[in-house]
Amino acid sequence: MLVVVRFEPPEDLDDFIERAERALAAFAACRGHQRGWLARSTDEPETWLVCTLWDNVGAYRRALSAYDVKLHANPLMYTARDEVSAFETVLESGPDGVRALGTDRAPDATSTAIGDFGPRGPGNPGPQGSRRS
Repeated sequence: MLVVVRFEPPEDLDDFIERAERALAAFAACRGHQRGWLARSTDEPETWLVCTLWDNVGAYRRALSAYDVKLHANPLMYTARDEVSAFETVLESGPDGVRALGTDRAPDATSTAIGDFGPRGPGNPGPQGSRRS
């Protein structure tokens, strides 16, 4: 899983780089973190990004709950552009060519929403029958 978080031009570049370093260190201490980068656009040098690579989406989401991530990475991420940032890798290239990667996504990932539930049965009536007396 690849997470790409872009930032507008930082007002204080040195402070931004220090905060990004602390954020990357916090992520690096988490299980499932493979590597991370702070990068600057070569076409728009005022645009920056923090990119991290994870074993899977679960590892990334669990990392967001880690104390040091909450302390050092989350405040930095709040200053990021408001756009999608998490991507599942589908193809990978290397010296041996291109290969397809498996998916962690559930088959109903694009059709299930908050409030949707799985099969119901006796004793598990779901939201409509869950009123308390």
